[in-house]
Amino acid sequence: MNPAAYILPCLFFAVFCAAAFRKVKLYDSFAEGVKGVVPLLKSLFPYLAAILILASLFEASGLSAGLSKALAPVFTALGIPSEICGLVLIKPFSGSGSLALLSEILQNYGADSYIGRCACIVYSTGETVFYMSALYFAQKKEKSSALPVALAIVSNFIAIVLGCLFCRIF
Repeated sequence: MNPAAYILPCLFFAVFCAAAFRKVKLYDSFAEGVKGVVPLLKSLFPYLAAILILASLFEASGLSAGLSKALAPVFTALGIPSEICGLVLIKPFSGSGSLALLSEILQNYGADSYIGRCACIVYSTGETVFYMSALYFAQKKEKSSALPVALAIVSNFIAIVLGCLFCRIF
């Protein structure tokens, strides 16, 4: 068995021992912490539902494919292979959708190809921006600023362009 598989059980054991040593009622503390989750879930659910529905509609409507086809020349001019345009567009919306596209690209072109390396860069350059924004804005009282979302999208795109450039150089 892999030694890393013992890390989590050892961590739990250490927490239990520390709680016993400090005479903390572990179950009561856990139940108190869970009470705070219900309001969080109540405020978070509408944002997550909207993002998940929009991501599914974006892919199912064909908008993703049409936008990929339209933006392919621009992406190619920036050094991003046209074969990964769909991945660039779906990554900010859906982690599982982008993982499925990454798997398909790697299966078709191989992991060591330029396209495969660029696809891996796209997948790893950033988080699903809109999902993380939903988490962020669910807790924030003032929800009017779109600046953090715009900055995250721009920084992800810059990372994609630079990553594909580095893949071409190396």
